[in-house]
Amino acid sequence: RRGPQGRVAQFVVECELSHLAFDDPLVLPWQPGKSHLHMFFGNRDVDSDPGYNDQILSAETSCDQRRDTASYWAPALLDAEGKVIEPVSMAAYYRPGQGVDPVDVVAYPEGLMIIGGDASSQESQSTDIVAWSCGTGAARNDRPTQCPDGSTLRMLVVFPDCWDGDRLTTFGASAHVRYSDASIEGGCPESHPVTMPQLTIGIDYPPVDPTDLSLASGDITTAHADFWNVWDQDKLEDEVALCINRDLVCGVTS
Repeated sequence: RRGPQGRVAQFVVECELSHLAFDDPLVLPWQPGKSHLHMFFGNRDVDSDPGYNDQILSAETSCDQRRDTASYWAPALLDAEGKVIEPVSMAAYYRPGQGVDPVDVVAYPEGLMIIGGDASSQESQSTDIVAWSCGTGAARNDRPTQCPDGSTLRMLVVFPDCWDGDRLTTFGASAHVRYSDASIEGGCPESHPVTMPQLTIGIDYPPVDPTDLSLASGDITTAHADFWNVWDQDKLEDEVALCINRDLVCGVTS
């Protein structure tokens, strides 16, 4: 079968917008209201508190997979007048990274926090990490483009997938994770030897005029997203074992 990320092992979760908040439990933990505006998907209880506890693990989710209580968030997209453009939906694709054998992929550890993209970037980022497209089309652009009616404007963000095996977060940084590299044997460097799923999220918006779009974090070049593994851990491990490790495409209906 072919999935949205090609004929590679993967599982897919689709989520609606959960809430908007000026919070960021990864970059500005325990500082409510101090962040730029974020769009949160998945876990409905996440705010600025990074505590991995029963309340977060038992929270409701905005995802179609009801046991995906992970949290995904990204800066709000703003139009030329600075008004929030509300997203239509978000899809999360979990797959092996570059040069990684699917059988070697292990589930994220409980409570892991990672960032995809660079919120401080002053120039366009690599489209291998941050890209814009029209719907699920193959074309990747470094800036938003005009999409036709009936399609969506999609922001794609790819996350690091090699872990140091020790730290669950380096608040506001990514020293504990690296991106896989097909030129490295096994895909991950010796400093970060644990091969996790490579998460790609696609946030879909209505097709809007791309002129002067910005993000709550700044210019459109600051596109990034955050992920906190507060999945039902047993379910996450099952998805990795049954889909990625077996080199299958799961959770795709078309």
